[in-house]
Amino acid sequence: MPTASTPKSPRRLRLPSFSVQILLALVLGLGLGWAALAIGPNGDGSENWLTTLLSTIGATFVTLLKALVPPLIVTAIIASIANLRGVAGAARLAGKTLLWFAITALASVLIGIALGVLIQPGRHASVDHTAAQAPSATGGWLDFIDQLVPANMFGLSVSAHPVLEGGALTGVDTSVSFKALQLVVIALVVGIAAVRVGDPAEPFLRFNASLLAIVQKVLWWVILLAPVGTIGLIGRAVATYGWSSLTQLGAFALAIYAGLLIVLLVLYPAILLAHRLSPRSYFRGAWPAIQLAFVSRSSLGTLPLTQKVTESLGVPRAYAAFASPLAATTKMDGCASIYPAIAAIFVAQFFGMHLGALDYLLIVVVSVIGSAATAGLTGALVMLTLTLSTLGLPLAGVGLLLAIDPILDMGRTAVNVAGQVLVQVVVAHREGILDKDAYDSASPISITAAQEPDSAPLTSTDAALHTA
Repeated sequence: MPTASTPKSPRRLRLPSFSVQILLALVLGLGLGWAALAIGPNGDGSENWLTTLLSTIGATFVTLLKALVPPLIVTAIIASIANLRGVAGAARLAGKTLLWFAITALASVLIGIALGVLIQPGRHASVDHTAAQAPSATGGWLDFIDQLVPANMFGLSVSAHPVLEGGALTGVDTSVSFKALQLVVIALVVGIAAVRVGDPAEPFLRFNASLLAIVQKVLWWVILLAPVGTIGLIGRAVATYGWSSLTQLGAFALAIYAGLLIVLLVLYPAILLAHRLSPRSYFRGAWPAIQLAFVSRSSLGTLPLTQKVTESLGVPRAYAAFASPLAATTKMDGCASIYPAIAAIFVAQFFGMHLGALDYLLIVVVSVIGSAATAGLTGALVMLTLTLSTLGLPLAGVGLLLAIDPILDMGRTAVNVAGQVLVQVVVAHREGILDKDAYDSASPISITAAQEPDSAPLTSTDAALHTA
């Protein structure tokens, strides 16, 4: 009697790794960008359909990432404070984290100054002087207070702009934004208060942990769209800027990317080797976050992946959940050190202004301290205006650099995130809480597996953080 055959389970489609997907999306984005550039603008001067499509895809991806960042920051920091309740030397960990933020920023800005003096990008630029214009947003030292003190419990700010048509007021355009550093302050205060309250606050802390798991899950779904977002972001950049602006500011772009590569491939490995840590293991583990930062141009949008790769490198979860959001808002070696240093030298050279030893010292001071003053604001451009105003250089010089800023911002953000992971690894190692076996065996994490919320028990390194 014939036996019934066992039905075969359907084969699941096996996609390439996340890194391969991003690389393929980069190539496709470049191709579509050049196609959009070849089509050219419409007859009325507006963008063609392909450029508009690429812009919409890229902007939608970044918007989705940023929309989920506020609840992620608040819930992650509150949860980390709850996990740090029994940690020995938690204040020391925070202090050493800030110290290493400053050390790497100092080294980065010195590299930027050296390249600016050596390459002299302002003397090799063919950009027209008519492109000089003052920026719409500027940075100042008092911005630190504005960014630090919350205006409300949600860290939100509302701005309204009149809409004019034919000189007549037709309406008001209202936008709502969040200030990341204020969210960090709010979360720290609420988390500390919940811990001090004790048992009555336990239901709140459990609710916060559940909400964090939900937010993380949704964010991983958004991160899975990164290859699609990459096509739009890269294609839009190529279609909008092409090569003309890049060739006019070629020496400046060369100096920026040379500085970024030196920091990423020389400075960071040197710091790791000085601590007897393998640079290869670090790059294997950190690469997915560095790659996503490059295409998304958002340290905050990359935050969930940054924390995940940091943990995969052996950093205790209790520490990474606290340090990663802090780093995403204040640790910017690319945007706040290399870029403003070289850009300030460019502006001085372009306008024929001399920089003395005191000016270079001021660049160092602004880069090491100023990132806190501009935390949560619009990245590198605000940091640049703070540097230029401190040196007394014309703010109109910012307009000269706007044409290629998105192209530079990709590299800047990648270095920002790489430094955020590096500092946590170094501090954990110096404190003796780094899981060395996990670090040495680090490999690019599986994005599918990484979507699972952190419901597992504490690892041995997490447990080592806590007192008996």
